Amino acid sequence: MLINSQTKIAALLKHNPDALESIINLSPDFKKLRNPFLRKLMAGRTSIAMASKIGGCKPEDFFNVLSPLGFEADDLAECEDEIQLNDKSLKQFVSDIENAHIVNLDVRPMLAEGNDPLKLIQQHIKELKHGQVLKIINTFEPSPLIALLKNQGFNTYVDHISPDLIETYFYKGKAAEFKPETSNKEMANWDNIFKSYENKLEHIDVRNLEMPGPMVAILENLDKMPAGKALYVHHKRIPVFLLNELKDRGFHYLIKEISESEVNLIIFRS
Repeated sequence: MLINSQTKIAALLKHNPDALESIINLSPDFKKLRNPFLRKLMAGRTSIAMASKIGGCKPEDFFNVLSPLGFEADDLAECEDEIQLNDKSLKQFVSDIENAHIVNLDVRPMLAEGNDPLKLIQQHIKELKHGQVLKIINTFEPSPLIALLKNQGFNTYVDHISPDLIETYFYKGKAAEFKPETSNKEMANWDNIFKSYENKLEHIDVRNLEMPGPMVAILENLDKMPAGKALYVHHKRIPVFLLNELKDRGFHYLIKEISESEVNLIIFRS
């Protein structure tokens, strides 16, 4: 198989499952790939270039460990991730955040302790007010997070202070505003949709699960859900990181906010 920096991890594993252990041995950060649900969620979205930044290694390291398994590197492939993720000029960035308030989030201590900062990042993203900018201080460029939040209306600027210090800014342009997929009309018809699935609902409560437990549990239940049924989710917040994944998998959803700490979702296929 011919591979390059843009090849997705899922494609590597599909071609040769033995590639999993070779990749995990490259960096302790890749051990989460052993979790089948997290692997299914992230491998399809993460390229070799993205994974290299997360694991503190280089695409060439991937090529070297995968070569004995029959993979062949395409050295001529252009690194599109760099172009797509850093297309904001410094001048435009400064202009966009000139009057903004920057919220600092240093995730290095959590990573050093072996903890996943995703839950904390999600909380800060949700609490980000108009005019605020979230600055994540890290040891690598969080490429998958950049790609995900870009789909939710966030602009990004990455500042490489030093090889071990990366500051990533997340902010929304003047016209960009994240809104769930559900339209006002669909929200008004919540009761009608609920009634149409009244005897076809499978309930799941993820309010007491730690991240990424809610997302994993929801996707696991959707994988097993019989045709014609819908999943009713009891959540404590709008799962912004899940919504794009649902869309990519062909699901529709309705969201009903009960309070600041309680949200219900109905997830179903068209």
